Amino acid sequence: MMMQDRVSIREVGLRDGLQLISSRLDTEIKLDWIKAQADAGFAEIEVTSFVPPSILPQFADAKPVLEGAQDIDGLLPTVLVPNLKGAVLAMDAGARKINFVLSVSESHNMSNVRRSTDDSLAMLREVIAESKRRDTHSIGVALATSFGCSIEGDVSEARVANIAEQVALAGVEEINLADTVGYGDPVQIARIFRNLSKIVGTVPLAAHFHDTRGLGLANVMAAFEAGVRRFDAALGGLGGCPFAPGASGNIATEDTVHLFDRLGVATGINLDRLLDVRGRLVDWLSEERLEGRLFGAGPARRTAPGGA
Repeated sequence: MMMQDRVSIREVGLRDGLQLISSRLDTEIKLDWIKAQADAGFAEIEVTSFVPPSILPQFADAKPVLEGAQDIDGLLPTVLVPNLKGAVLAMDAGARKINFVLSVSESHNMSNVRRSTDDSLAMLREVIAESKRRDTHSIGVALATSFGCSIEGDVSEARVANIAEQVALAGVEEINLADTVGYGDPVQIARIFRNLSKIVGTVPLAAHFHDTRGLGLANVMAAFEAGVRRFDAALGGLGGCPFAPGASGNIATEDTVHLFDRLGVATGINLDRLLDVRGRLVDWLSEERLEGRLFGAGPARRTAPGGA
């Protein structure tokens, strides 16, 4: 059964990965990174974020990065925005897919975007209206702290469901549940995704996991078994939210691809080429700590998936 499955893995290292580190990559290096992962088989990469450079100077080159990525054949470059102004800037720059971020946790939303969750929901509706007016953009939403918050602690599953239902009704084209601070566990992950699949109708669900407490890939498996087929990951396990205490890196892209390769689940990604890019990342970010197990250990070689 798994042999017939396929998942989509979106690289988010260039956005979620770079926002928490001190190193600054030149625009040309970012575009080399994007091109290399596209050549390895990535169909979608979150390439930047349209935010004020005074807050996150890593993304001061958002427009040229997006424009350069748009020229790569077969790649859908996506961007993250926290508000209407960022969305308009992204649309003006030609973004074909925009991910709007809001937090299920009220405290994290105030820390992250300086407004209430209800205000972010209202702004999301404005973004969707502007997108429809232009008729050229796909709008997804990332629901941060869907599985817990390092400021508030537990996050009500009823609140997750309510907000997911609201954004589905608003007309988004993807709902991405994010374990922003790595509080989620496999049982919780499976329960929430199964519940939401009954609520949001045909809107695709995606998963964004951090490996803060070592449960990242276990949570990937739980989401996969609950029907999720879209996953975010960051090369070298980079990333984390600078406005969430204790947040740390994403699940490593290379480890995630290897997991699905071992299961016989198609990703469309050439793992050897991806590991070559991972090797280049060591040079690009020589002063940063990179995570992930596969790069050091190497892939396990088998003649059939699942040890058959």
